[in-house]
Amino acid sequence: MQKLLIFALAGFVAQLVDGSLGMGFGASSSSILLTFGIAPAVVSATVHFSQIATTFVSGTAHLKFKNVHYPTMWHLALPGAIAAFIGAAFLSVIHSDIVRPYISVFLLSMVVYILYQFLFKRNHPNTSSNSTFPKRRWMIPQGVIAGFLDAIGGGGWGPVNTPLLLSSKKIEPRYAIGTVSASEFFVTLSASVSFIIFLGFGNIHWRTVLALALGGIVAAPIAAYLVKILPVNILAMAVSGLIIYTNSNALMHYFEVDTHVVHIFRIGIIVLFILLILIITFKNKKVAFSKRTRSHLN
Repeated sequence: MQKLLIFALAGFVAQLVDGSLGMGFGASSSSILLTFGIAPAVVSATVHFSQIATTFVSGTAHLKFKNVHYPTMWHLALPGAIAAFIGAAFLSVIHSDIVRPYISVFLLSMVVYILYQFLFKRNHPNTSSNSTFPKRRWMIPQGVIAGFLDAIGGGGWGPVNTPLLLSSKKIEPRYAIGTVSASEFFVTLSASVSFIIFLGFGNIHWRTVLALALGGIVAAPIAAYLVKILPVNILAMAVSGLIIYTNSNALMHYFEVDTHVVHIFRIGIIVLFILLILIITFKNKKVAFSKRTRSHLN
C-alpha cells in the first residue's frame, strides 16, 4: 500500500510537470519504477498503460483551452503510433539485464536535452499569436523517432517533440506543449496494445498502473491551466533533477559504486538543484520587476 501511494504521488507530480512542460511523465515515472528493480519492458508497459488515461485527460484539457494545432497533432501522432508499436515489441523480447543500463543512459540524455532547450536556448520564447508550425515532411520522421524512443525508454515523446517544435521560436509555447500532449494519447495507446500482444496481461503491474493513472488524472487539468502562468524553466529544472537523481542511482547500483560515494552524490544532486531553482526563481522575479518598472516609466 505504501508503494502504491508513492506511485500515485509520482503520477500526480509527473503529470503536473508533463502537462505544463510538454514532457516528463514517462521519463519521471519510468525512473522511479526502475529504482524498485522492475524490468524495463514491464516498466515501459506499466507507464504506457497508465498514460492511456492521463494523456486522454491531458489532451482533452488542452483542447478545451485551445492549446492544440490539429494538423501538426495528426502528422506527429500517426507515424509515432506505428513506431511505438514496433518499439514496444522490440523491448518485450530483449533481456532486461541487457537493456536496463542503456535505458538509464537514454533517460539521462533526455535531461541534457531538456536543460539545453529550456534553460539555455529558449531565452526569448515566442509569445505572439501568429505561430508558424513546421512542414509535414519534418513531422513524419520526427514522430517515428520519438515514438520508437518513447516505447523503448518508457518516456521520450515529449522530450523529443516539444523542444524540437519550440526550437524554431516561431511557435507559441502553449501550442507546442498542447499539441504534443494531445498527440501522445495515440502513441501511448499503440504502445500499450503492442505490450499486451508481446508481453501478455500477466506481466503488467496493474495496481501500479492504477496508482499512476489516478495521480496523473487529478493533475492533468491543473497542468493544462498552469502551462499559461508558470515559468517553464523552473519546471524543466525540477523534472531534470528528479530524472538525474533516480537514473544515476540506477547506474551506480549497476556498476556497484561504493555506498559512501553514492550518498555523497545523492546529497550533491539535491543541493545543486535546489540552489539552481532558487537562482532561476530570483532571476524570473528580477526580470518581471524590471519589465513592470519600464512599463510604469513609459
